[in-house]
Amino acid sequence: MKIVLSGGGTGGHIYPAIAIANYIKEQNQAADILFIGNEGGMESKLVPRAGYPIRYIRVQGLRRRISLQNLKTAARLVTSFGAAKKILREFKPDVVIGTGGYVCLPVMLAATSLKIRALVHEQNVFPGLAVRLCAGRADTAISFPETEKYFKKPPKRLLLTGNPIRPELLRPAAETKATGEPLVVISGGSLGAQKINDALIELLKMGGQDYYGIIASTGERNYEAVMQKIRDEKIRICDNKKILPYIHNMDAVLQSADLAVTRAGAITVSELCALGKPAILIPSPNVTNDHQTYNARTMEKCGAAVLMPESELTAEVLAGQIKTLLSNRSHLESMAKAARECAITDACARIYAWIEESNQ
Repeated sequence: MKIVLSGGGTGGHIYPAIAIANYIKEQNQAADILFIGNEGGMESKLVPRAGYPIRYIRVQGLRRRISLQNLKTAARLVTSFGAAKKILREFKPDVVIGTGGYVCLPVMLAATSLKIRALVHEQNVFPGLAVRLCAGRADTAISFPETEKYFKKPPKRLLLTGNPIRPELLRPAAETKATGEPLVVISGGSLGAQKINDALIELLKMGGQDYYGIIASTGERNYEAVMQKIRDEKIRICDNKKILPYIHNMDAVLQSADLAVTRAGAITVSELCALGKPAILIPSPNVTNDHQTYNARTMEKCGAAVLMPESELTAEVLAGQIKTLLSNRSHLESMAKAARECAITDACARIYAWIEESNQ
């Protein structure tokens, strides 16, 4: 079995591809897997680190406004299509799987032009441009049922698979809370989020917040600035509040949490549902098509989260919402139950079933 995987630009496209590759290897050690990515992209570091070979094409993203740069993008799409076609002819894969991002588009187009079975996977509720352009040619895997209505034309074939969930996330927690008090996890993602960090600092200054613990991640690049501001303003940090640059054991921390305050990336939302964690979701306003708001709405709609637009985020509003949720244990439990009911935890198995079906 020979498989090509392609996806890049952000970790949200690359990590699902790696998760799929790992699952394939677990099921079939003899599987021959090749990644195709963009040289200089995140995939050029993450894929080799995961132990997989990767070949490169040169492609770049489309600007969302009128720009001469888009002429260069179009030219590179043509050349990268040819380069991808050459790689596929040499490798001769049985199937090609794309997980989104602009690098995925020429690979998927090359695969379908060569009559190779292809599947494009969308992580977010609102499908990205590459996925929308491929959907009429390749089979399309979606992570949320609502995604179907956002295609102008029906995809060639639609599969509901969910997002690949890290296996370690679903294992029993190795750590538990040291006390019986509620625990709130606050994170703006791996890079951090300025507005969330600002609200966190103000939250720590407010009185009446001692009854719950906090484990907060500021992002590596923001940590020193946050801690300096805390020192400058002489903010007292209670023993049950931990401020970290990055939460390395996020799996264990989330499993122990009573409430999460996070962005609304597709993988984050899927993992919160898989763990059954109530959340206050603060979508990033700086993403294409405002797709994090679509992700947050789907969790809010099923009763598992509160959507808080970043424009409305203040320490007072956040503190009030945390208090409202933590003070109503039965409501928090119903949110947790709703989250679990929304979860799809076997995405990789569903995708692997498609691979086996394609090879029959």
